Amino acid sequence: MLTPLSEVHPNRASTYFRRIFHMLEKLNPGTVTRIEVNGESRFKYLFLAFGVAIRGFRYMKKVVGIDGTFLKVDSENEDAWTWFLTQLKEVIGDTDELALISDRAPSIKKAISTVFEKAHHGACAWHVAQNIKNKFKCADIMGSYWSTVNAYRCEDFAGYMTEISHRYPRVAEYLENEVGFEKWSRCHYPGLSRESEFRPRFAQSNGRHTLQLNPVTYHVKGGELEGVVDIFNKTCTCKEFDIDKLPCVHAIAAAHHTQVSVYSLVSPYYTKEYYVLAYGETIYPVGSQSQWDVPNEVATRVVLPREVKERKRGRPKTSRFPSVGEFRKRKNRCGKCGAYGHYKKKCNSQTGSTEGNQPTDVPV
Repeated sequence: MLTPLSEVHPNRASTYFRRIFHMLEKLNPGTVTRIEVNGESRFKYLFLAFGVAIRGFRYMKKVVGIDGTFLKVDSENEDAWTWFLTQLKEVIGDTDELALISDRAPSIKKAISTVFEKAHHGACAWHVAQNIKNKFKCADIMGSYWSTVNAYRCEDFAGYMTEISHRYPRVAEYLENEVGFEKWSRCHYPGLSRESEFRPRFAQSNGRHTLQLNPVTYHVKGGELEGVVDIFNKTCTCKEFDIDKLPCVHAIAAAHHTQVSVYSLVSPYYTKEYYVLAYGETIYPVGSQSQWDVPNEVATRVVLPREVKERKRGRPKTSRFPSVGEFRKRKNRCGKCGAYGHYKKKCNSQTGSTEGNQPTDVPV
C-alpha cells in the first residue's frame, strides 16, 4: 500500500516524494517532476506535470489560470513564483497565443513578466470588480463595469467607459491606468469565450439579408448591427467571430447563404476530436510500494526538510488565503447562545445571553 503523506516522518517526506515522482515518470511517459533544494540540501519547492496533461494542453485554448491563495512563502514568495513559472514554461512553452490569468498579486505579476516574455498576462475580471467595490465603495457601478468587460466592439466599450467616467471618474482612471484595459476587457484582449453563446446565434441569424461582395466576403444586414464577414479568415466587423473563434450571427447567415457548413468555421478547440485528444489519455497510479522499482541513487539521495519556524500560538490556519481584493463572508454569531449560523432574534436556545457581534462581509 501507499503510505499516506500524513504518516511520513518530516525527515523522510522529501525523499518519499522523489521515489513517488520516479514511479510517476516511469508509469506515465512524458511526466515532468522537479524538486528544488537549497545549498544545505533542504527542500524548497516541488513541481509536477503529468505527461497526459502536457500533451492534452496542445489541444486546448492556451489560457492558464493562476491562483496563489493556497500557499504563501513570505519573503521568498517572488522567488517561489519565478521558480514555478520557469518550470511551467518548460512544459507549455511561451507564445503570443498563451494567456496567464491571475489576481493582481505583485509577486505573481512580476514573476510572469520575468519568465514569460511573449505570453499575455491578464487580470481576473472578478478580482478587479472586488477591488473596485473595496477601494471605491461603489457597488452600484458593477452593471456598467461588467458591460465593459463583456463588450466585443471597442465602440461599445467606449460608451460604457464614458458612463463610468461620468459617475465615478476615479474608477475609470483606475481601470485605464492602474489595471490597464488590455488586462481585463474582452475587446482589448481576446481571452476566453463561452461556447454556450454559440447555439442561440442560429436563431438570431434567421431573417438576415446577405450580400456577397467577393468570393469570401459577405455583407449581412438586419438586426441591431450589420456585419461584414470574411469566411476565409474567419473574421467579422462585429468582432464576435474574431474573439470567440465561434461563428457570430453574421457568419452563420453568410454560411447558410453559401451553403457552407457552419461547423467548418468553428475553431478546432471546440471540436469533439480535440476534446478527445485533450482528455482521452489515462493517468496511471504508482501502486503498492512493495512493487516499486526505484534506482538506488534516487532512493538514497538525502533531502532535508525545510527549517520550520516556531508556530504562532492559536489554532492553525486551515482555509485558503484570500486573493487580492477578495471578500470573505463571516458566519453570523448569535448574541444569546454564542452559536454560529443564526441571529439572537431567531434563537430558540434557553441558555443565558452571551455578548457577540453580527459580522458582515468585510475584506480579509
